[in-house]
Amino acid sequence: MKVAVIKYNAGNVQSVLYALERLGTEAVLTDDLETIAKADKVIFPGQGEASTAMKYLKERNLDKLIPDLKQPFFGVCLGQQLLCEYSEENDTPCLGVFPVKVKRFIPENTFEYKVPHVGWNDIFDIKGPLLEGLEAQSFVYYVHSYYCELSDFTIAKTHYIHDFAALMNKDNFYSMQAHPEKSGLVGERILSNFLQLK
Repeated sequence: MKVAVIKYNAGNVQSVLYALERLGTEAVLTDDLETIAKADKVIFPGQGEASTAMKYLKERNLDKLIPDLKQPFFGVCLGQQLLCEYSEENDTPCLGVFPVKVKRFIPENTFEYKVPHVGWNDIFDIKGPLLEGLEAQSFVYYVHSYYCELSDFTIAKTHYIHDFAALMNKDNFYSMQAHPEKSGLVGERILSNFLQLK
């Protein structure tokens, strides 16, 4: 199985590669269009800032390639947000796979809620093959200041200030706001489920 991890000048990529290695899967880190197009699975990880990341994607025509891919595709953290149509982070038009807006957390009470949302939090209202074998209230690890709105494509929710889309799915595109590679056995199961998708 050929797994491509998209290189786009975003952080946290190495820990994703290590997590895949622990599952017995060797992936290639690349921004080469042909390599990505021919991969059996594609993972789109990242930490960073939306407009800078979109600039990198556009310079390499990845913004045109990604929405047309047909193999199982997994966007993680910033990767989930960039799959949406628009991010409030520096007023950034994104890839438009999910007709969803990305918004900044606005804390109602700064004593109770801090931005960014950092640490362990649970997922609920879970459904679909990416979450097979997991129970509601499983905990995953977050680091983010922006969130994806709830929509018909939400396959799991998390509550922080309000409910938001923890994971999403549309056709062959799957995504997760938390970091599976930092989420212990739960994250390992989600990555393993993704690698088994047809």
